[in-house]
Amino acid sequence: MAGIGQGPGPDAVFAAKLAEGVFEIQKCGGCGTHVFHPRVICPACGSADLGWFAPTGRGTVYARTVVRRKPERGGDYNVVLVDLEEGVRMMSRIDGIAHDQIVAGLKVTASIGEGAEGDPAVVFRPEGEAN
Repeated sequence: MAGIGQGPGPDAVFAAKLAEGVFEIQKCGGCGTHVFHPRVICPACGSADLGWFAPTGRGTVYARTVVRRKPERGGDYNVVLVDLEEGVRMMSRIDGIAHDQIVAGLKVTASIGEGAEGDPAVVFRPEGEAN
């Protein structure tokens, strides 16, 4: 990893990896803590020794909400908080399931899909469904 202040920032690295079809989060080389949202120093120990690795992609829905919009504005969409097995929480959405079937405790799997602006984003599907 480049030192603090050198090279692209961690958000840019995360976005570039997604654009290449790779979902990775950070892990601290100092204390072993998994880190998300990308950072330059570990929030647990303050180390700048953060490397990238591929998580399992398996997680559990912590909470969800549905944003209601008129069909001509794109229709309704869900926003979820997902706890990954590695212990980090991500905000995303779940595809492939009706909004009213998304409940806390639902097991999900990550994939790379399309974000609101057409950019690559981590999205989830119910566990066991094809990505």
